[in-house]
Amino acid sequence: MGDEPGSSVFIARANLTARQEPRPTHLVERCDLSLLPFLSSTRRSRLPSRLVKHHLPLLLGSIVCIWALYVTRPYTDVLSRASFATGYPALVLLGATLLIGPLNLLRHRPNPVSIDLRRDLGIWAGILAIVHTAIGQCVHLRGRPWLYYVYGPAEHYHGLAVRHDLFGFANYIGAFATLIVVALFATSNDYSLRALGTRQWKQLQRWNYVAAALVAMHAFGYQGIEKQRPQFVAVVIACVIIALALQCVGFQMPQSAGRKPF
Repeated sequence: MGDEPGSSVFIARANLTARQEPRPTHLVERCDLSLLPFLSSTRRSRLPSRLVKHHLPLLLGSIVCIWALYVTRPYTDVLSRASFATGYPALVLLGATLLIGPLNLLRHRPNPVSIDLRRDLGIWAGILAIVHTAIGQCVHLRGRPWLYYVYGPAEHYHGLAVRHDLFGFANYIGAFATLIVVALFATSNDYSLRALGTRQWKQLQRWNYVAAALVAMHAFGYQGIEKQRPQFVAVVIACVIIALALQCVGFQMPQSAGRKPF
């Protein structure tokens, strides 16, 4: 009688059997696998929209900015003009990547791990930064780029061949920043996001903060080296202050709301 349906013994045995039965993981796997074509088609459908909404405006805007800076510089040679004209747009675009997350939080919008606009801004910042670095190695010491990092035989370096003046400091900082930017640029795609996983991919992309800090120091260093005009010094200061202020605001918002920092 204790095993009849409705009895306490029957119910206890039924619950024990239910706990011991294996979970139907094959249903979950089938469900996940069934989503793959949909996710793949979603990624493909995003590309035309990104090309039109992001990449085309960024391309045209970069060309206009580079051209305007190139033709208005008083430098007599092409390399100096090209280096200057690519450096400032790269700095502005890199700073812009740091604004997307805080602005989403301030506007109470979703702030996912990967945002197309932030990624595309970073791609163009990386392109211009790499071009700027390649050109910049040939500006001050034509044909002798190693002298950006070590002293020449005729220079007085007090026993330490590695450059430790402002010129060397700015160049080393810029080189380290470029290495980080290259790594970020190479992984700013859906394939890397899937291959690394969300956590590792985001940890890598957070090196953008380090790159931005190094680029700011590099820019300030060259303001002193090249005795830049006040308006260009103001551009660097404005980029740093705006990005830093919004980052601080965005960092405090998740803390007060009980959410994870972005």
